Amino acid sequence: MKPILLDTHVWIWLSIGELQSLSPKAQMAITGRSRWISAISCWELAKLVERRRLGFTISPLTWMRRSLTENNIRIADLTPEIAVESTLLPGLHPDPADQLIVATARVLGMPLITADQRILSFGQVDTIW
Repeated sequence: MKPILLDTHVWIWLSIGELQSLSPKAQMAITGRSRWISAISCWELAKLVERRRLGFTISPLTWMRRSLTENNIRIADLTPEIAVESTLLPGLHPDPADQLIVATARVLGMPLITADQRILSFGQVDTIW
C-alpha cells in the first residue's frame, strides 16, 4: 500500500486519540500504512501552541518527538522541488503551510488525509476523507 501524508490536524487527532474526528475512510486509510507528515506541520503545530490554540502539559518539541515515535510517523523534508511545487498551485488558497503540505503530497506521490474543505475542493491532489 502507498504511504500516506497526514495533514497537521489529522496528525494531532491521531496523536491525542481523537479517531472519532476522522472520517471512516480516513480511519481505514491510516491503518497498516506508512505515515508521513510534511516538515511544515511541525512549524504549524508549534504556532498553534504559541497562539494558545493548542496546549500541552509537556513542551511542544517533546510532544512532537513522542507523537512521531508512538505513531510511527516520518517527516518529509522540505526539498527544492516541494518549495517550487508549492508556488504552482493555482486555485489553492494562499495559506503557505497548506500549500507546502499539498506540494509535499504531489511531489512524493502520496495521498493526503485531510478534512480541510479548501484542500478537498482544490481537486489537484489525491486526498482521502
